[in-house]
Order: sequence, then C-alpha cells, then structure tokens
Amino acid sequence: MSAVTPAVPALPGRFRLSFPRSLRSEWIKLTTLRSTWWSIAITAALTIGIAVLIAFALTSSGEAPRGLNGIMAVVTPIQFTALLAGILGAIAVTGEYSTGMIRSTLTADPRRGRVLIAKAVVLAVFLFLASLVMFVIAAAIVSAILSGHGQGLEWGAPDKVILPLLAAAATMAVCALIGVSFGFMLRSGAGAIAATVGLLFVLPIMANFFAFAGESWKWVLDAAAYLPLSAAQNAILPSDTAPLSAGVALLTLGAWVAAGLLGSWVVLRSRDA
Repeated sequence: MSAVTPAVPALPGRFRLSFPRSLRSEWIKLTTLRSTWWSIAITAALTIGIAVLIAFALTSSGEAPRGLNGIMAVVTPIQFTALLAGILGAIAVTGEYSTGMIRSTLTADPRRGRVLIAKAVVLAVFLFLASLVMFVIAAAIVSAILSGHGQGLEWGAPDKVILPLLAAAATMAVCALIGVSFGFMLRSGAGAIAATVGLLFVLPIMANFFAFAGESWKWVLDAAAYLPLSAAQNAILPSDTAPLSAGVALLTLGAWVAAGLLGSWVVLRSRDA
C-alpha cells in the first residue's frame, strides 16, 4: 500500500497576499521607516547642493567655459549619492531580519520569490522616482545659473539632458537593488552595507591603483569598467572614448541586478528566516 502524503493546510485567506497586496505591503513598510526619509533628505541635499556648488565654481571667473556640458554638474554627485541608495536598499531588508519581521512577511506570503520581487520592485520604483525629482530640480537650478553666462542646459535635445537624467535615476535604482541583494544574501546590516560600499565605492578606487602598473595589469582596469558605478558613468554620459558603449553599459547594469536577485532568490529559498 502506498503511503499517503498528508495535505499541507493552506493559510487562512486573510493571511495570504496577492502580488498587488505584497507590493502595497512593501510600500507601506518602506515609506513608514524614518531611515527612508532621512536617506532621501540627505541624498537630495547632496544631489542639489553639490550640483549647485559645481555650477557656481564653473562660473566663478565671470563666464562659463566654452563648450561646457552643464549636465555633468548635475550627475556628478551620483558618485556619492549612489552609496546612500545602496545602503537604503540593504537596510530595507536587513531591518526585517534584525527585528524578526521577516517571519511575519513570509507567513503572510509564503512564496518567497514573490516577496523578493515585491520588495525589489518597490525599492527600484521609489528610488527611481525620488532620484528623478532630485536630478530635475538640480538641473533646473544649474541651468538657471549657467544661463546667466550663456551656457544653459539644452532641454530641447533629449540626449543632452533628458536621457542623462533618466540614466542617472536608473543608476540609483540599480544601486538600491544591489543593496537589497546583499541584504537577502548576508542578512546582516553591517555585512550588507560593507559589501555594498565595497562594490560601489572601494573596488573602483582600488582598480585605479593599477593605472600606473604597466601594460601587464591593464586587464584590471578593463575589468573595473564593468563595475556598477563605472558602467553607470558610461550609460549616463556616453562617449566615443569611453571603455563601454551606452548599450553595453546598460546591459552590464542589468546583469548586476539579475545576478544579485538570482543569488538572493537562491539564499531566500534555501535558508530559514
């Protein structure tokens, strides 16, 4: 006689979440955290403040340099603000592990892949929209400053202003997702933040040490071009002399996100909360 596998009782309807409700739940959790709004406030202050300072520095002599690409002043702060996006993504996950809330989350929605996707989508959309608003405000102020010296931003040329702003906002979303991935894989706030900062900030600096090491170490610089922030620079401000084309840079950023979320999914499914 064959053994009969006992049926696993389903969770009561009020505890099971559909994907839209999972999204709403993640949105509520994200937007009710003080750390979220502190991170956004600091990011906005740095994005707008540094951009304005650069614009004033460029015009301090009384006239802006000829051929100036003013959008560079707007997107330059991303080298610092991307770290905040990554850290926000990390603590959005590890905060649940440290408080034990992750058990309630997985009880409400046992489909762990859906939990991962819901959190990733909410973080990415939130950071993209918030960052886009910041960059647009910074661009408007920088354009006003430079316009007084005949070098305002070319709003009528999408490749000069609109596309760089969209790429910069997308970069912030990518960095947040990298933080989310490390959060799920490491489950430690300190560890996830350290890994995120290491990947986004420390590794590019270390790679630059090999710039003077000779041709035999050039492969290090070639590999470093595929790091997230290095690829992002080529996606935001494409150039014929850049290591990566805009298309390759965007694919590289997508690959980082895909690899991170895949690793998160594997860990989330194979380990208890």
